[in-house]
Amino acid sequence: MEKQFPKNVRQIGNVCDSPKIYVEDYVDTFLNQLCDKMEEEPKGAFLIGEKGRIEEQDCVYISGAVRISEIVKNQNQISLMENAVEAGMKDCKEYFGNQSLVGWFLIDPSRKPGTDEAIEKIHKTYFGEENTIFIMKDPKDREEKFFAYKYEELMEINGHYIYYEKNPEMQNYMITSRKENQISPSESIADRAAKDFRSIVKAKLEKADQKQNNRFLYAASTFLLIVILIIGVTMVNNYDKIKAVQTSLDQISRTVEKKENKEETQASEGQAATEVEEGSSEENGTEQENNQTEGAKDGQEQYYVVQRGDTLATISRKLYGDASYADAIARMNGITNGNFIYIGQKLLLP
Repeated sequence: MEKQFPKNVRQIGNVCDSPKIYVEDYVDTFLNQLCDKMEEEPKGAFLIGEKGRIEEQDCVYISGAVRISEIVKNQNQISLMENAVEAGMKDCKEYFGNQSLVGWFLIDPSRKPGTDEAIEKIHKTYFGEENTIFIMKDPKDREEKFFAYKYEELMEINGHYIYYEKNPEMQNYMITSRKENQISPSESIADRAAKDFRSIVKAKLEKADQKQNNRFLYAASTFLLIVILIIGVTMVNNYDKIKAVQTSLDQISRTVEKKENKEETQASEGQAATEVEEGSSEENGTEQENNQTEGAKDGQEQYYVVQRGDTLATISRKLYGDASYADAIARMNGITNGNFIYIGQKLLLP
């Protein structure tokens, strides 16, 4: 596996153990959603991703998860049926392509996180490769424990990382399987405070560099104008040279004016797009909404594709007639800052 350590990560616990475990934020959100449903029967998920070595360290990346269709419990002992494993592998191939199962996740409300003979047997049977992962979480207090399969037994790992990146495969699975997994729009979704963090920082740095370049251009233009004026004064008796100076001044003036107009256009582009959308006729609004809003056919979930210039408030007005649904859209998609949306993002709709 040719991969680098993620830069946008959050450390959980002591990460000195091996292998290093990296859980993508959408996966962590999905596992927490399973915990939100307080049931007596155990629930679980297959963990999807890849294993490998980076800079002489064993690493496991968990970039996806699909729910286990059935976990059998008999006298406080659990077992995993063959058909449930086959269904999980089918979902893995459908939603995550060539990625493979790297472990499993378990919630059992009747017991604290840990392993026993039955769990060891399940893991050895279906995930018997070195450095596969088992995670168990208590749905009441959210206590969780991570284990790695080493030396033919499950050994506890004291810490792991949550990493952040665009993950359309996991997002599409969560949207498609929301009803099947009994996850309703009103349920809380884990905070994605660092969502697309690197992209946001990069955009801000580029904007700062652009402002600095503009200031330099204006300073250079002003200096050049002064120099040309001085030269023009000294050549007042030379008509041809004065005419050349005037031509140069006109060209520089047009260049600066074009630059200012371009920046004003860029600054007002988002606002202008919003005003055009709000001022359009009902027929054009209906057509645009049909292009941007997908789903709601044959019982499928409805979601909205973010366009240029969109905010949560404008999306709410566009789809519902006013901005009062902005908070509901934010809660459904785990958005804590309305500015943290990007063009092409699929937003679940309440």
